[in-house]
Order: sequence, then C-alpha cells, then structure tokens
Amino acid sequence: MRSLARIVIDESHRQAWSTRPEVAALMNPVHPADAGYVQLATCTRDAGFDLKVHAEGFITDEMLAAFDVLVIPHAADDEWEKTTGIGSPKLTIEEVDCIESFVITGGSLIILAETEQPKYGNNFAQLAERFGISILNTTVQDPTNSYKDVPTWILADLLASEKHDLTAQVVQACFYRAGALAALPSKKVEIIAQSSADASPANAALMMTTQAGSGRVIVVADSDLFGDDSINDFDHRQLWLNILTWAAGASAAAKVQGPPRRTWANDDKAWLSLSDAVEKLRPMQAKDGSIDTTVYEAEEAKELVARIVSAVHELKPRFAHQSAYFTQLEIDLQKWVSTGFDIPDYFDSLELFRPDQQRNDGVEHLAVFSMYTQNGNPNRNVEAIITRTFWPEWLAQQEKVFNNSAFVPIEFVAFTKGYDTHAAVFFPETVATRETAVFYWGGIFCDREAARLRLVARSAVNILKLALPPDADLLLNDQDLAKESYVLWDLIHDRTHSHGDLPFDPFMIKQRMPFWMYAVEELRCDLNTYKETLELDRQGVYLGRYIRYAILFDRLFRFPITGTRVRNYDGLGGQIIFAWLHKNGVLRWSDNTLTLNWKEVSGSIVDLCEQVENLYRTGIDRSRCAQWLASYKFITDLVAPHPASIWAKGADALPLHGELREVVDLILPDEFPLNVFYDALSRKLKPIIESAVGITG
Repeated sequence: MRSLARIVIDESHRQAWSTRPEVAALMNPVHPADAGYVQLATCTRDAGFDLKVHAEGFITDEMLAAFDVLVIPHAADDEWEKTTGIGSPKLTIEEVDCIESFVITGGSLIILAETEQPKYGNNFAQLAERFGISILNTTVQDPTNSYKDVPTWILADLLASEKHDLTAQVVQACFYRAGALAALPSKKVEIIAQSSADASPANAALMMTTQAGSGRVIVVADSDLFGDDSINDFDHRQLWLNILTWAAGASAAAKVQGPPRRTWANDDKAWLSLSDAVEKLRPMQAKDGSIDTTVYEAEEAKELVARIVSAVHELKPRFAHQSAYFTQLEIDLQKWVSTGFDIPDYFDSLELFRPDQQRNDGVEHLAVFSMYTQNGNPNRNVEAIITRTFWPEWLAQQEKVFNNSAFVPIEFVAFTKGYDTHAAVFFPETVATRETAVFYWGGIFCDREAARLRLVARSAVNILKLALPPDADLLLNDQDLAKESYVLWDLIHDRTHSHGDLPFDPFMIKQRMPFWMYAVEELRCDLNTYKETLELDRQGVYLGRYIRYAILFDRLFRFPITGTRVRNYDGLGGQIIFAWLHKNGVLRWSDNTLTLNWKEVSGSIVDLCEQVENLYRTGIDRSRCAQWLASYKFITDLVAPHPASIWAKGADALPLHGELREVVDLILPDEFPLNVFYDALSRKLKPIIESAVGITG
C-alpha cells in the first residue's frame, strides 16, 4: 500500500536510542531494549508510514525535502550515555535554521527530550524554543501518582484540546524520570500531558504541541516511554502512533488548499467538441430521451449526433480496448436517428461496455449513453463521461478475499452536466435500453465520494467542535487516504449484500415495501463492514481504522441531512447509529459541542451490529409483514417516529388483513423525522452539502 507519510528519525547526533537492533545491541549489550526504538520503528511501519533513519551527516534542506516528519530522539555526550557514537549531540545553527524552515513550510518535528536536559550536552532546548516551548532543567517527582511506587515514574494527567485529541484511545501513560516543559511568553501551545497537582513541580507540562506556519511540533519531556522496554506499558504504543499521525497530518493539510485537479480532457479538442454537442442536444430531449421533431429541428439534432460520432472517432486511439463498443455505439446512435429520435435504445452497445473486464489501475473508459444519473439528472439525456479505474495491486488482493467481480471503483476524468450533480455512481441500469440488460458491473466514483466525505465531515466537526483523534484528522485532510478507505469500504459493503441469513434483494427498493427495510439492510452492510475492519487490523491492513472513521462520519453527518426527507433510507441508517451511541453513553451533545468516547465507539458499533444481525436471524421465522413490524419496533426503540404515524400505533391500527400495499401506503414520507440535533446541524450543514455538487476531489 501507499505509505501515509514519510518519517525520518535522526540518529546522527549521538542519540541514546536507535531504531536499528544491531546498533542498540552495541550501545547496550546487556540490555538492548534500554537503548532500542526497534519496536517503535516496527509499529510505525505497521501503521502505514515509511520510516527511514538519518544515520550520519548534517541535517540539510535537501535531506528534509524527502520527508514529512522529522523525529529527533534524546542525544548525549558519551560521559552521560552510551550513544550511536556518530556526530555531535549539538545541532549546528545551520541545522536548527533548516529544521525551523522545514516546519514552517509544512513539515513536522517531534523532539523526545529528557530529564535535566542541559547536562547531556545537546541543544534541543534551543531548537524547541524556536517554536515557543521551553525544556526545563528539572526532574518531576510524584510519590502519590507513581508507577510501582517509584516517585520519578509518574502517571500523567492526559488532556484533549478543543480541536484534536492526541490522547484518543489512551487511558494512561507513565513518564520515567521526566523533565518538564513550559510555554514561552505570548506563544500559543497546547498541553497534552502534565503532572498531577500533587507532583513537584505540580501541573507541569510533560508533552506539548504547537503549530508553526504550516507545520506541527510535538515536544515530549521523556524519551523512555517509547523505548523497547516501555512502549508496551500502559497505552504508550497508541500514544506514539497518535502523536506521529498528528504530526504527519500537517503535510496532508497543506495539500487541501491545492489547485483543482486538471486532466488531459480539459484541453482535448475532441472531448470538448463531444461535450459541447451533448450539451446542445440535452435541451431537445424529453424525459424518456426522445426528441419531439415537431418542436425541435431534426436536422440540427442529426448534426449534433454526427458531431458526437466524429468526436468518438477522434478519441478512439486513447481507448483501443473499447473498439467493439464504439462500433456498436455508432450503430445505436444511427438507429436513433433513423427512428426519428424516438426513445433511444443502447442495449447492444451496453452489452459491449465492460469496465469490469478491464480492472487495471489507471485504465480509462469513454462512455456515451442516454441515461439518468442517480441523485442527479432524472431524465434519460445523452451523457458523455470519461472514467479512470482505480485498481492498485493491494485492492486486487483484497478483492480476492471479498469477492466482487462487478465492483469497479472509478475516478472522474471528464463528464457532461448530468454528472455535474450529486451523482456518485455509474450503473448500467440507468441506461436507456429496450429491455433489461444483464448488469455485469457497477461503477463507484471513489474520488467524488471521498471528497464529499472530507468536506462535509470536516465542516460538521468544526461546527460541532468535535475533538478529533489524529488518524481521523489525517483522513479528513488526505484525499488519497479517504479515497482508498472509501473503495475498500464499498468493496466489503457491496459484497455483504449477498451474504447473511436474509441476503439482500438488489431490487428491494423498487418493490412495494417499507423504505426502512432498505435502511436496515444498508445499515447491516455498513455495520458488518465496520466489524470486518477489526479483522483487517489484525491482518496488518492499516486502512481498517480509517474505514471505521469514514463509515462513522458519513453515516452520522452526511447521510441524514443529504437529499429530501422522503423515504430517506440512507439518512435513517445514520439516525439509528446516532441514537444507539447516544443511548449507550458513547456520544454526547452538550453546550452545542459533540463528544465521543473514542475508546468505546468500536465496541458499541459491534454491539449494534449484533442487534441488527439478530433481527435478520430471527426474521427467517417471520412472515414478510411480521418482519416489517419487527424492524419498525427495532427502529422506534431508538428513533422516534412521526407523531402522526399510523404504524406507531401498532398492529391493531393497520389493515393487516388486506393487501400488503395497503399497509405500505400508510407510511408517511418522513416516517422518522430528524431529531433536534440534526435539525440544528442541517441548518448549518445543508449549504455545504449543496456546495459539493460536481466535486471530484
């Protein structure tokens, strides 16, 4: 998989720690773990980061240009510690200057300091002061809050800031013979860990963060807590990953404000001619795709179709793998002309349009059909679209596990106005055909969905003042990470529809059935995907934790207030998750601030998954209508129904002895209205959701 960020650890300034086991063994032959950051390096790489060691030479602008985060562990003169034996523990003024420049321009710095810092002969305190943090010459003691009754092994008080939570999933951490930190006057810093009120010095900062320019800085007053003999104590491993991930987020955040992505199609004359002809043909078409030649000039329509055919011919060399489709497409277009522009029929060309047979990373497809676009244009207008398949090797390997031969994740290269909408899928069933075709594939625009997730979730987080764990913050900053997470989520989700005690009928939504049944099925697939990501964690697939955030944020923030409230089954799934987490004390909305107990979220979601699965398992023994009622009861235990609902009055109020459609007809368009939380959020978030029309990331 692609690395999340590029990390470099300095071992060129007589560091007292080494990520290299052979070096740690030389430094401390009796107890290498007391000189090793070997496990730190391993968990860093396992978490998806690329880790390199700067073993010798000066730190320069050229060296730092290849990295996103610089880690400088504690260093010392040889009279105090056994070290790597390379270089001087003191950074040159030139090195300090280039590190400061690195941070200001978007890099990040982690300094792992020590107790009684000045005696070791390094000048890391002077480096930290460049960013407003002072490393004090002291050793914190706290007999009352200590580990194993050692007064200098202090149990820290952990703090979360308003904007980020570097202590997420961390309950306790021990600082072994720690120094202390302080903020320089007028400098804005945040304390992440501090000593207790009983300590000496009391309430002293042990870990601080700050932002300088576009970069981020973390200073830790103890380097032992991440050493090989301590990193597995308490929650130190998670704390390390938190601070590293937060640091890595700076470079991703800097890319958020980048210019819009351009493709070759932006300047391609053939594509521009094709899209122009499509846009001029669009106003002539009726809802079913036909053209009334008593209203519009047939000759003008013929000329526009001819331009489409000509442009496709010019574009053919770029799409050699589609030659059979292009041949049939021209035949289908000419047939449409010959019928006097009656209802178009693309059955034959659709049979030859098979992106599922070309699942190769980067392969592009040109599609021209009369079609509607889901969540977009409801009419079967002629549309033209160029897609690029996203199929890296790691995804191909995952598809072998979560077998889904129809799944095609795609990105936008270019599109006509039917896709300049909320549409995020490209499905064959949207195409105008004389009869229902066999649906071999389904295209999901992973770049658009990732961009929407990031935009809406980030806006919601800011509105709700939700303090984010560092990996959630990274997800919302990094378009590529969001795209990768979305693709794997969707692969597992789609595959789940066909598995289980009551496997999903893909045409369920087209049947006369309560819309909440579709909501429960979508919820089931998402919850099972969430649960599956925990297994991905155990397998070392780092995307697992990012998928969990994507599911949580999309379902909680975007779906409930996207679109209308008429049978909004996707929105209802998010309402259920919100209500479940709130009911179980994992989520709280107070003083217009949303808080989540990140330590408890996954366990609670897995419990909800079991509740939904039980509804399915027991549903095998019920009639269809009885399952509808059971599902309604399950939902109303969490989400309040509309006060005017007939269904809410129970089975006695429903005409259960008649046709099933009679009970379906009694369902209100908004059977489960939004609660006060969503009502307040929607007023602020709706304009942002609408602004995501046509977004491609």
